[in-house]
Order: sequence, then structure tokens, then C-alpha cells
Amino acid sequence: MGSPGRGLVLVVEDEAAIAELAALYLKRDGFGVHVEADGGRALDAVRRLKPVAIVLDIGLSGMDGIEICKALRAAGDWTPVLFVTARDDELDRVLGLEIGADDYLTKPFSPRELAARVRTVLRRASGTTPAAETFAVGGARVDVTSRRAWAGDVEVSLTSTEFDLLTHLLRHPGQVLSRDQLLSAVWGYAAAAGTRTVDVHVAQLRAKLGPSSPIRTVRGTGYAADPA
Repeated sequence: MGSPGRGLVLVVEDEAAIAELAALYLKRDGFGVHVEADGGRALDAVRRLKPVAIVLDIGLSGMDGIEICKALRAAGDWTPVLFVTARDDELDRVLGLEIGADDYLTKPFSPRELAARVRTVLRRASGTTPAAETFAVGGARVDVTSRRAWAGDVEVSLTSTEFDLLTHLLRHPGQVLSRDQLLSAVWGYAAAAGTRTVDVHVAQLRAKLGPSSPIRTVRGTGYAADPA
């Protein structure tokens, strides 16, 4: 498994060469690594090993990555998930993000980029803000310290990426933020993720926040959180 100085990453990949390369670079980064090639065994490994993050291939035989992520989220498990796939298809990307994935990487990918993306996802999930901070715009509210969010008086479950995106918008009420600005601030890298990623996450936030959502689309530019 390697020495899990930064925690254990579960790599679910049925192509042995890709799994070995991903594991090598993650171990170099200080992560422990456990590899599974089978979807059913991967779910068991998540429950048994409690990884800090999951690198999940979509195109697994049997139980595929989409089904695995759905099963985890349905069970209330919000372990950060980074999807990898050989299919450079926007439908796959959108579907993956809609079911609760935190990031998405298309094969062939640089193993260095994979390790960097895992670090970024974990940094978002950890919540490194030391002081208690609460932000509210309209009917949406977040507590940065506890990483909890509310729509009106109802608490809502958000992925780490959704939470950070909402928090960034609420930190800048009324300010129009471009998609590239949001990618840089929330994802930690610029247009590599594709601006469609931002749109999908905003759509998910609006669906979860319902009438309490303060997010306004600024056509041709980006988004803003507007007070009621």
C-alpha cells in the first residue's frame, strides 16, 4: 500500500499499467495507495480502508465507475472522487459531476497532473481556514469552519467542490466572477478543466439550494451571488 503519510488513496483501475503508474506517482507524493480492478471489490475497499480520496476509472467492467460513485453518494459517503476515463465525451463529464464527482481527468493523462489534482481535491475537502467564518447571501449560508451549508433553514449536503464554489461566490456578493476566475480560485488551475465544469457545478448548486439560491448567470461572462 505504501506509507500513507498524507492518507490512503484508493485507485480503481482495471488497466494494470495505468494503475501502477498512478500508484507510483501518488506514493512519491507521500500517499499510501491501494489498487482495485473490480468495482464490487472497490466498494468493499472504501468501507474497509476509509481512503482520503478515490481515483475512479469510469470504464470498469461489471460495476462501472458511475455506479460506484452513485452507490457511495446514496450511502452518504462523500469521500472525494476524481474520475478518469478514456472517453473524452462531454456527456460522461457532465454525468460524472452531476452524481457527485469532485474532478475529472481524461486518458491519456500525466501522472504528475493526477497527483496534483488529488492534492487539490483534498485541499478543498480539508477546509484549511483557521478562523470561524460564515457567509450568507440571500437564502444561502455557509459555515467555512464546519463546512456546512444551508438553504434557508434546511441544511444541504454538498460535495467539497460544490461547497468551495458556493463559498467563493458568497464571499464576493454582487461581484461578477468569470468562469476562468472561478476555475482558478476553486479548482486551483485555469481552463484545463473546461468552463463547462463550472456550469455543471452551478446547476447542481441551484438544484440543491432551490428557491434559496442567490446565484445569477451573467450571460457571456460568468456568475454572481446577488442579495435578495
